[in-house]
Amino acid sequence: MADQDRMKQGVTHETKAREFEAQGRAEDALAEYKSALRVFEFVFKWEKNPNVKDMVRERIEEILSRAEKLKERIDKGETSPPAAKGYGGDASATAQAPPRESGGGDQEDKEKEKMRQSLAGAIMTTKPNIKWDDVAGLQAAKNALQETVILPTKFPQLFTGKRVPWHGILLYGPPGTGKSYLAKACATEAEATFFSISSSDLVSKWMGESERLVRNLFEMARESKPAIIFIDEVDSLAGARGESGESDSARRIKTEFLAQMDGVGKDSSNVLILGATNTPWDLDSAIRRRFEKRIYIPLPETEARARLLKLHLGDTPHKCSQEDLQSIAESTDGFSGADISILTRDALFEPVRRCQRAKAFQRVTRAGPDGVNKEYWVPCSPGAPGAVQMTLMQVPPAELLSPDVLPSDFEAALENCRPSVSSKDLKAHEDFTKEYGMEGAGG
Repeated sequence: MADQDRMKQGVTHETKAREFEAQGRAEDALAEYKSALRVFEFVFKWEKNPNVKDMVRERIEEILSRAEKLKERIDKGETSPPAAKGYGGDASATAQAPPRESGGGDQEDKEKEKMRQSLAGAIMTTKPNIKWDDVAGLQAAKNALQETVILPTKFPQLFTGKRVPWHGILLYGPPGTGKSYLAKACATEAEATFFSISSSDLVSKWMGESERLVRNLFEMARESKPAIIFIDEVDSLAGARGESGESDSARRIKTEFLAQMDGVGKDSSNVLILGATNTPWDLDSAIRRRFEKRIYIPLPETEARARLLKLHLGDTPHKCSQEDLQSIAESTDGFSGADISILTRDALFEPVRRCQRAKAFQRVTRAGPDGVNKEYWVPCSPGAPGAVQMTLMQVPPAELLSPDVLPSDFEAALENCRPSVSSKDLKAHEDFTKEYGMEGAGG
């Protein structure tokens, strides 16, 4: 706590120094810079956290550089702000100089442009190529997103008078249920600027910069609307205020985030804030209220799991009928979408493992890529007709035919794959849904 007070004291001295320098009070500015240096050098000496020490070292170097330049100007008798020289250096030219706020308007513009450039990387310029049909189930969630993102642009006549699209949608549920995947589908289907943000994009080590980043993000979204701001793991950015160990910086970020979501005095139409979290109960209550639609993304039902199995199989050669996939889906109760993906990938490797384990191969005739029949080697049992004793490494690479994926491959994979979501996690989400949310699986 004492170190934080010292840091604040140093920042206060530095802020005053910059203000005095902008006002042409060079001697006062130099005195404040020296005071700031003394405070930061004391913090640097006793600080044990290496990350904080690096931050303080950078601060000292920058202040020292500014103080040395200011001292040179004082020695030369130059006491006016540096930017005034750009207008000729005489009284008449200085009188024409534009008014400068603390630190100078030009400097503020440069800082703002720098922040916008850092946020520009969050704009998704390439569509993820994930369609609504690629998302198994979750019809209520898809409907809510379509109401907010697709329909207002395509059919604006539906949204007149008091009927306005939602401004905030929260997707919550256990890990691996498709929250981020839904957001990617939204980015593909929507004709909107899509900002994909994580907490690291908005957190800065410099005091006051995080709030400016949040402000600039929302300004950029309003300027390029229709726009979607997707914040993954939103709980890491907007946890409950007043928690033990919460810093002043974290509180200020949340306050700015709340103000921007409210959009008081700003035109926030056609700007959607889309949040995703695995722990919705950790959200600050004021943030939770601003997410008008809170949609529970549950574990997939049997039909959705069968659809996921088919999607993950894709165009891989297999001999699994729809009935086989339905049977496998019934055996995977409690699996999340991510668990189904891992299960399918494990099953896809079973043909490779059969080739590795094989002690014998036999010749078969199949049509090649050019449509001409060719002979290939496939693994077989040693007693099979035409079996030749050899291992995989002895088979000519161009003559190996990859075996199809079989239903039994999924059974083998099931022996090694387990659900990643516990009943305790599910109970917590169900309790939150009863109190604050809505189901996301139904149509």
